[in-house]
Amino acid sequence: MRAWQTRKHGGPTEALYLNPDAPVPDPAPGTVLLEVIAAGIGLPDALMCRGSYPLTPANLPFTQGQEGVGRVVGRGEGVEGRPDGQRVMAVTGFFSGHGSFAQRCLALDGFCMPVPEGMSDVEAAGFLIPFHTAYIGIVTRGRVEPGETLVVLGGAGGTGQAAIQIGKALGARVIATAGGPEKAAFCRELGADHVIDYRAGDIADGVKAATGGRGADAIYDPVGGEAFASATRCVAPEGRILAIGFASGSWGQVDAGQLAFGNFSVVGVIPTHYDRAFKERTQAQLVTWWREGRLSTRIDEFVPFEALPAALERLVAGGVRGKLVLAVDPAASVPESLP
Repeated sequence: MRAWQTRKHGGPTEALYLNPDAPVPDPAPGTVLLEVIAAGIGLPDALMCRGSYPLTPANLPFTQGQEGVGRVVGRGEGVEGRPDGQRVMAVTGFFSGHGSFAQRCLALDGFCMPVPEGMSDVEAAGFLIPFHTAYIGIVTRGRVEPGETLVVLGGAGGTGQAAIQIGKALGARVIATAGGPEKAAFCRELGADHVIDYRAGDIADGVKAATGGRGADAIYDPVGGEAFASATRCVAPEGRILAIGFASGSWGQVDAGQLAFGNFSVVGVIPTHYDRAFKERTQAQLVTWWREGRLSTRIDEFVPFEALPAALERLVAGGVRGKLVLAVDPAASVPESLP
């Protein structure tokens, strides 16, 4: 099978190799073998090329690709109710080196969901990780209530676009941050009530001005670094900073004294450690919102299979709005909004 593999550490264009004869993986217990149709592309995939992502496989070469959509063609021990040919969206076994940037991948049975009728392959490929992460951050961990103010840092990114939409679906007032007028406009299209262009002004000052000096009830932070530092200066008393990721290259630094005197919390968020029943309940709510037109995977580009390294380089450089999806099968169905 054809598979993009990282054979040495470095930037995507130097680390990735298109192997035309990669072996098809054998399904391990608790995994499903998928014939991949399309694969979501995320920043962790670029970080794995460099070996700087915590869940990077230990042995070279390996195939990354954390999420995707495909058809069931096999199953490991303990897997039930996955008939051949079923179209599913899934989180993959990328951490074992069998991700979705290949014609076959291993998917986690506990995070493998049937694609709802009417959802295209391309949208399904980038649905699970962004929307489940945002839901767990905003609803489960952040406990955002209708009428509260939610700030989404990096609102134009893959998980940021999901967070804006979920915040609005909950009835929160959403303030997004973005770099540059095009990304700011994109956040407004997603429904953000107010957008702060961090290239034109200070994030904390902008949030304070937009909230009459009070600050935000919750701040969704997939960026880390200086953006996290800004969040600590504009979170309201009893507010929550939701630590999602480190797209800036570094995690935010927590100062216990600042937490105490500011009377706010920093809450860690990751969409693991939840059982299958929880994930299915979450998926049911997300699909309901999707059917109501409140959520959609905003696709920046449906990337040709051979163009993966260049797409990852563009993602690292901050040139993407929304989600990139890789065309493993060129015949994958696409949403009407995608040219």
